[in-house]
This record gives sequence, C-alpha cells and structure tokens, in this order.
Amino acid sequence: MKKVTLKKVLSLKRFNEITGKYSRASILVAGDVILDRFVYGSVSRISPEAPVPVVLVHREECLLGGAGNVALNLKTLGAHPFLLAAVGRDSNGTLVRELLKKNGIDSYLIERDTTTTTKTRVIARTQQVVRIDSEVINRLNTAELQKIKIFLREKTESFNGIIISDYNKGFITKQLISLLFKDSRKHGNMLMVDPKVEHFPYYKKVTCITPNKTEASLFMHSKEPEEISGVEKLGRRIQNRLRCENLLITLGKDGMLLLEKTGRAIHIPTAAREVFDVTGAGDTVIGVFTLSLSVGASALESAVIANLAAGITVAKLGTATASLKELRDAFKKAGSTLYITSNEQNKNL
Repeated sequence: MKKVTLKKVLSLKRFNEITGKYSRASILVAGDVILDRFVYGSVSRISPEAPVPVVLVHREECLLGGAGNVALNLKTLGAHPFLLAAVGRDSNGTLVRELLKKNGIDSYLIERDTTTTTKTRVIARTQQVVRIDSEVINRLNTAELQKIKIFLREKTESFNGIIISDYNKGFITKQLISLLFKDSRKHGNMLMVDPKVEHFPYYKKVTCITPNKTEASLFMHSKEPEEISGVEKLGRRIQNRLRCENLLITLGKDGMLLLEKTGRAIHIPTAAREVFDVTGAGDTVIGVFTLSLSVGASALESAVIANLAAGITVAKLGTATASLKELRDAFKKAGSTLYITSNEQNKNL
C-alpha cells in the first residue's frame, strides 16, 4: 500500500483553483426535502410521570434537511443549486419554502395533500434526548411525474450535474430515477446518488453513489467489514453489480473509501478533530464531492475536499454546512498531517 500526505495529492494552488470555480457551477438536487426542527433546552430533573428527563426549552430552530441540506451546502460554497422536491400543503411546507427563499435557493416544488416530512430533535445541552418524526410516504403519481418531465425538458440543459438525495420518503421512485438518468445522458451531465438501500438496484451506470458502510453491507446482504480491506472487497462487489463509474463509501470515524473505475482504491481518514453531531454529514459529502467534480476536479481531489467539508460539519451541532473560509483553513491544517492510502504501488496518486 502507498501512503502519502494530503498535500502530495492536492496542492494549495490546485485547491484554490478548484474552489475558485464553485461560483460557476449550477447543480440540480432532486430528492426528499425534510424540515429539520431542533428544540434546545436543559435537563435538571426526571419526570414524576415516567422515568424520562424533563427538558426545559430555551430555543427552537428550523433548518433545511435532506435534499434541502444538500442544496444549502452547495449554496454556502457559492454554487447555484436548484432543488426539485415535494412538500405538503401544511405549515411545515410553508416553512420549507420560506427557508429556501431566505437562503436564496431556487426550487421547483410539487405541492401535495400530505404531511411535509419533519424531524424534530430535542437536545439537552449537546445530547440528543429524542427524535420525533412526522411523515407520510406517498410515491409520486403519474400526473406529478409528468410535471417533472416537463420541468426537466426546459431546465436540465443548464445544469453541470444532478444529485439524487434519496431518503426513501416517497419522492425518489424507479420512474423518476429513470427519467433523471435519461436526462443526464442526453445533456452529458454527471448523475450522483446518495442512496437508500431499497433503491440500490435502480442506480446502475450512474457516475457515483455515496453509501455509508451500513447501507453498502445491507445491499449486499453482508456482515459489516471491520477492516478497510474488507470494505474494498464489499465495494468492488457493488461496483460489479451496479457498474457505476465511482463508488464513495463513507466510514464515519474512519473517513471514507474511494473506489475508482480504474481499479484504484483510496482510503481517506477523517479530517474531523471533534464530532458533536453527524446529522446531515452525508448531505455535505455528496454535495461537495459533486460540486468539485463538476468544475473539473478529479474523483480523488473531489473526495479529499468532501472529506474536509464533512469534518467541519460534524464538529457543529445540528444540520450544518461548511463555508469556503472554513474549508481553506481545514485544508491548510490537514495538508501535512492527513495521510491518504492507495492500493497502487508504482503510480502517483
């Protein structure tokens, strides 16, 4: 195995060149938008009614989650995301629209007679006490798909890439995936996927999928590997099954493993110094990886930058994003201390 520092594969000059192009990129994010509601408080006693903590609420906050968080990560880095999603005809759907407008994110939202998917997290100090989910999973119908088809016919040519953010909440269906795949091929756009296990078989021949280790193992009906070598073998099986160009498996505290179509496997350790909350980390990875790739970075360069961005967001409480300044600072700190390992012996990374 070959081991080199981050700055050997990505110089500061090249990093600045890639991130300097972010403002030119326009990315379509199609997926399940979620309203992330955070209730912050403190705990000083146990309820006399049941053996549960009593949380005294100090403040509440609503943020874009799911596909909305992917779009927000892109926007924070200066890119131009366009969100294609669905919301319910309810107050939380209105909140999603307001948050998109507040953050300057353009969108095409299918409005439905259902509940807007909402995740409410109650947090005492920095500890999540409970998560309350409100959702009704209704698949897209024929009429809604037709509306999306018309939208894609008019808009897709203007995008540099397409991200499918799949939370299995009803918006992403086999029919929509097929529609996005055909559209990406027609216009030469990359098609990137943050998948859910149930839809893995539909993601054949996409540019890249970014599952976590658990999702990858479940898809292949395998026990989760403990060693990097085992993750690589698992990833190769997925690549052979799906014939995707690249596969990026996120490994939590162990970083990520990039498997390229060339056969090269590269392990990138986590750049996180502290981990407070992993909420939305996968959104950051797929967003930053796609954004970097769309402006001409290689798969390896894109994975390195996405890894740095994820290291920033997990150090924050709640659904979070990374700014360009934070990304540059993280790159400068990690340049000589973060080691990347490749399975290639005689070639430059």
